[in-house]
Amino acid sequence: MTYIITQPCIDVKDAACVDVCPVDCIYEGPDQYYIHPEECIDCGACVPECPVDAIFPDDEVPAEWTEFIGKNYTHFELAPPA
Repeated sequence: MTYIITQPCIDVKDAACVDVCPVDCIYEGPDQYYIHPEECIDCGACVPECPVDAIFPDDEVPAEWTEFIGKNYTHFELAPPA
């Protein structure tokens, strides 16, 4: 499991999540931040720090934002989970 950053982050890009990540797996993209799924240790430290509530475990992403799962994996040139 990894965490996924969704729609509310678009163009907000508050770096509070980056600052608390113990393994530095959150990277800045052109429109939002992304969590590297192979580096994330599933600690959840980023979730309460997000001021716009944009971060979810990949199996709990709200239905209206599920496309962000694929977008996250594509950002790192990885295949999304099946």
